Amino acid sequence: MVERIEIQQAGQLDADIRPPGSKSITNRALVCAALADGTSVLDGALDSEDTQVMIESLRRLGLSVEHDADAARVTVTGGAGTVPRSEADLFVANSGTTIRFLTAMLAVCCGTFRLDGIQRMRERPIADLIDALNQLGGHVTSETDNGCPPVRIDGNGLAGGRATIRGDISSQFLSGLLMACPAARGDVELVVDGELVSQPYVTMTLSVMAAFGVDVRAGDLTRFTIPQAASYRGARYAIEPDASAASYFWGAAAIAGGRVLVQGLTRDALQGDVAFCDCLASMGCAVEHRSDGIQVTGGPLRGIDIDMNAISDTVQTLSAVALYADGPTTITGVAHIRHKETDRIGDLARELRRVGAEVDELPDGLRITPRPVHGAEIVTYNDHRMAMSLALVGLRTPGIVILDPACTRKTYPGFFNDLAMLCG
Repeated sequence: MVERIEIQQAGQLDADIRPPGSKSITNRALVCAALADGTSVLDGALDSEDTQVMIESLRRLGLSVEHDADAARVTVTGGAGTVPRSEADLFVANSGTTIRFLTAMLAVCCGTFRLDGIQRMRERPIADLIDALNQLGGHVTSETDNGCPPVRIDGNGLAGGRATIRGDISSQFLSGLLMACPAARGDVELVVDGELVSQPYVTMTLSVMAAFGVDVRAGDLTRFTIPQAASYRGARYAIEPDASAASYFWGAAAIAGGRVLVQGLTRDALQGDVAFCDCLASMGCAVEHRSDGIQVTGGPLRGIDIDMNAISDTVQTLSAVALYADGPTTITGVAHIRHKETDRIGDLARELRRVGAEVDELPDGLRITPRPVHGAEIVTYNDHRMAMSLALVGLRTPGIVILDPACTRKTYPGFFNDLAMLCG
């Protein structure tokens, strides 16, 4: 892909689109299928850097994984609670789901395993997951003893028992534990300490686990019980379109005007990010929930105050929309997004100021006060969501140039082609 893309202005939109499969669901389904007894077929699987590193890691662990990218299908022959190989050195690039899910999964296996990634991955915290696994009898360490990757696992399985894990850094820690613990030798009780961020992603995890035969007693998402007798079974599983990716197309309708129907997602989707449409409705857009998808029609925009803790992957998209609102928009509840692919509060604020906005950083979010928007080169920080969300600004304002557009390969390699198609 080219080093830079200048976004072309668009008139009012009138389009239907179906984004590729959900990254979050694809990687969860891959883990459950890998631990299952039998063969699983995943339909609608996403083909992106994050899913490719997960698939390659499973293969390096000795599992049979067949990936038909053209058919969006992955076939996995599971290891019935373990992996064939007892030693592996895995590179996961900057995929947070992969390193967190595989750290937990490999802790229930026997062998010596090492997981590493790019420099940014070595700055992303994983200490709370390591501590929780060791509470259950694991032998997991941060190689540099700083609570970040590389991670080393000297595995002899997990004995089970009770573990407490903080909920305010990443819900992926809890999701990784939940998916791995059915392979522990004893019953497991997981207790969340403090507020759990991104709760819909944990609900998603429980749903995917149930599709592969494991039901978890979850209560109010603060205490989880996984019985030792639980085990995954091979299954055929359909993966819905990515709701975080859909937010860019709904956001495009809000910014450029007109209407966009995202097919394959409804209000009953597993992914909590469909609630992004409620944010747009509060800002003045018309939202129609249909049997075949969700349609957003742009309208005069007004600023809002919104807690986006549950849908934090869409903060950057809403921030782009907020540039064109009448009045300021205040986003709170998302302190944890400073630990994502980049600092999604500080770096986002910098790029919004670059196009003319007045932005105040808050302890757990930011306040965006619209000012006349102008063209600029957008730095993306190797963050796919920075590139895709701020590209929307160029649909309405000339001169928006996205640097390093190839960073979108992490979750949506075809994004810029699909955006151009959407705009005709």
